[in-house]
Amino acid sequence: MALPHDEILRRIERDLLDGYDEELELEIEDRDPTAPTEALGPGATDADKQRRIAYFKELFRLQGELVKLQDWVATTRQKAVILFEGRDAAGKGGVIKRITQRLNPRVCRVVALPAPNDRERTQWYFQRYVAHLPAAGEIVLFDRSWYNRAGVEKVMGFCTPEEYEEFFRSVPEFERMLVRSGIRLIKYWFSITDEEQHLRFLSRMHDPLKQWKLSPMDLESRRRWEDYTRAKETMLERTHIPEAPWWVVPADDKKRARLNCIHHLLSQFDYHEIERPEVTLPERVRHPDYLRHPVPASMIVPQVY
Repeated sequence: MALPHDEILRRIERDLLDGYDEELELEIEDRDPTAPTEALGPGATDADKQRRIAYFKELFRLQGELVKLQDWVATTRQKAVILFEGRDAAGKGGVIKRITQRLNPRVCRVVALPAPNDRERTQWYFQRYVAHLPAAGEIVLFDRSWYNRAGVEKVMGFCTPEEYEEFFRSVPEFERMLVRSGIRLIKYWFSITDEEQHLRFLSRMHDPLKQWKLSPMDLESRRRWEDYTRAKETMLERTHIPEAPWWVVPADDKKRARLNCIHHLLSQFDYHEIERPEVTLPERVRHPDYLRHPVPASMIVPQVY
C-alpha cells in the first residue's frame, strides 16, 4: 500500500535531520562527550550561538561544493592526491572527516598507513605509498604521508642521516613525476601553537573517548616540540616546489581551520557542476503469488532502544 504524501514528506524530513545529526555528533565530540545535548547551547552568548549557526551553514555549503567536485572528478576522470601533515592534535583528522563526510568512498578515500613492517622497511621508501595512489576518477586523502621521514622518523631517530638526506633528494623528483603523470598534488600543513597543542593533549587525557589518540609517540613529541619545529622548517624549505607547493593552515581555531582548508581546496580545481539526468522512481513490479517469509525471531537483533 502506498504511503500518504504527508507521511512520505515526514520521513524524508526525518532522514534529512538524521544526516544533520551526524554533524551535531561531531560538534559534541569537540566538547564534553559525557554532557547532554544541551551542552552545545546553555551559557553561550547570542554571539556564540550566531557564530555556531554561521559555521554550520558555511560547512554545509562547502560540503555541497565538495559533492560537485567529486562528481566532476569522477566524470572527467581526474586524479587528485591531498596530503595532510601537522603536529599531533593539529586537527588533520577533523578536517578529513568533514571533507569525506558526505562523499562517496569509492571516489574519495582516506589513506592512513601504520608504521612500516620489517619487509616494508627494506623497500624503496615511496613504494608502500605508491600502491595507494589514485586511478582516474579518484581523490585520495593521505592522513600523514611520505613526509613521515622528514618529521617523526628524523626526530625519533627512525632513519639514518643518509636516508634522511636521500629523502630530500628524491621527494621533489618523486612529486614532479606524480604531477607529470596527471595527478593533482596538494599539500597542507596544519599549524598550531605550543600552548594550543598542550591544551588539546590535556583534553584528550581526560576524555575516555579520545585517550586512544594519545600514543607514547605522541607524548614524546610533546617533549620534543623544538626538535619537531626545526624538522618542520627544514621540510617546508626543502620540499616547497612550484609543481607541489605547501599550504599552511593556521589551526588554533578548529572551525576556522576546517572552513578555510575546504574553501582553499575547492579553489585549487577548475570544477563545475555536472548535470545529472532526472531520476524517475520506477513502479515496483508486483506478483500475486509473491509471499514474503517471516524472519525467525532468533535472528532478530534485540530491540533494546
